[in-house]
Amino acid sequence: MTRVSEHQRPRPTEGGRRRIGVMGGTFDPIHHGHLVAASEVQSWFDLDEVIFVPTGEPWQKADRDVSPAEHRYLMTVIATAANPRFEVSRVDIDRDGPTFTIDTLRDLSASHPDADLYFITGADAMAALLTWQNHEELFTLAHFVGCTRPGHELNDTTLEGLPRDRITLVEIPALAISSTDCRVRVGRGEPVWYLVPDGVVQYIAKHELYRKVS
Repeated sequence: MTRVSEHQRPRPTEGGRRRIGVMGGTFDPIHHGHLVAASEVQSWFDLDEVIFVPTGEPWQKADRDVSPAEHRYLMTVIATAANPRFEVSRVDIDRDGPTFTIDTLRDLSASHPDADLYFITGADAMAALLTWQNHEELFTLAHFVGCTRPGHELNDTTLEGLPRDRITLVEIPALAISSTDCRVRVGRGEPVWYLVPDGVVQYIAKHELYRKVS
């Protein structure tokens, strides 16, 4: 395991292979914290692009209502439109059944055989990787990048059992924003301007999303 703050920026990939970031998430709604994390990782790893992949049926969130996939996809498209290095994929929302990261990476690896994949996730999620479906294969398909907050350290025990040469921790500027808080604020009639991109604020209002959240 490495921390990018301890090293120089990565050298160009051997053989001219492209570098593609993969940022999966429910994005219900997508907010500036997601975008800042993707932008920071793109810069550190000199990624050619970052593909945002809205979850189809999130298996880890079966205990709560999730907005329809099409709404979450369109909000992600709106939020990322201004950055030429950001793309959005329908690979998970067009696949039937629960969404598992292993399927996401298999599909993207097959459609981008000339690229090395970097899966971007929260550092806290790193500790749960061993519970993910086909977790051993995950690390053959992508390098995992865990985004940490300033002053937040993950100890060796937390990441025990994970292949350290396939994990990098990146410190991201602190943004105290969560999708849950955004939904609750909308449900209470409170503003979410500057927490989520302007176009997403307008989309939420137009389609009356999260009105019943409290």
